Amino acid sequence: MMHRNSSTDTLEAARAHARSQAGTATDAGITIPSTDAVDLPPDVDPATVIWDETVAVGGYASRRLPRDGVLRLSDAGGDASVAILVFRAEHPIERLNVADTVKVQWQAYLGAGALLLSDMGRVLMTIVVDTSERHDGMCGASTLATNAARYGDGTASGPSPGARELLALAAAKHGLERRDLPNPLTLFKGVRIGDDGSTTFEGATRTGVFVELRAEVDVLVVLANSPHPLDPRPTHTGTSVRCTAWHAARPDPDPFRDSTPERRRAFENTEHLLAGGAR
Repeated sequence: MMHRNSSTDTLEAARAHARSQAGTATDAGITIPSTDAVDLPPDVDPATVIWDETVAVGGYASRRLPRDGVLRLSDAGGDASVAILVFRAEHPIERLNVADTVKVQWQAYLGAGALLLSDMGRVLMTIVVDTSERHDGMCGASTLATNAARYGDGTASGPSPGARELLALAAAKHGLERRDLPNPLTLFKGVRIGDDGSTTFEGATRTGVFVELRAEVDVLVVLANSPHPLDPRPTHTGTSVRCTAWHAARPDPDPFRDSTPERRRAFENTEHLLAGGAR
């Protein structure tokens, strides 16, 4: 005779149990908080929120965001290292090109006002707010091999997954393959290049920092939270990052569109696409 002593032994009980997990469910290092707990800027209506989750160290996330959606990445603990990729959602063969992002804007150290450019010279996202002011567009992401050498394991399912392994998993959820992954931009950890070409890692803990990025077209955002490849610590260490996105009104005039001739041209390329004049 079967004895019913579980909270999920009936359909009704299982459903009640599942619903009670809102705010605590986890998947591959991802924690999805209750929407009631969203800590938003005072000018953001909670009804406009379209994404809110916290990605633990060794976790990944991906989400499609509409044009004018604003994504805030918050590093409350101050030790996150977020590798981020951006694709044009309707045509993902067009994707973030970090080399062009740096080269076209004559700036290797990105901050507020910087554009994330595609390989077609168009703007995918704009950094509209940046309290971190420490990012890396030069060193790429950690891999299975680099993490295996440093931590003893770099697999996506292991205790110290490489960022590229996590990005591949996140992208696969949208039908993308490893060959579709360019080099990512890393947020919250920086690298300075010396006059002699040497690299200096900037990774000291800085709590309560965040970055806000505005989508200039419909985009697919893919990210992984894993230590920077130049992080010298012997353990796979970091803090969670919170991802919160909402619909926002576009400012008029846009303070970033004409901030430099190069940025104006990139916005013109994007506007041409949105007007139906380009694929």
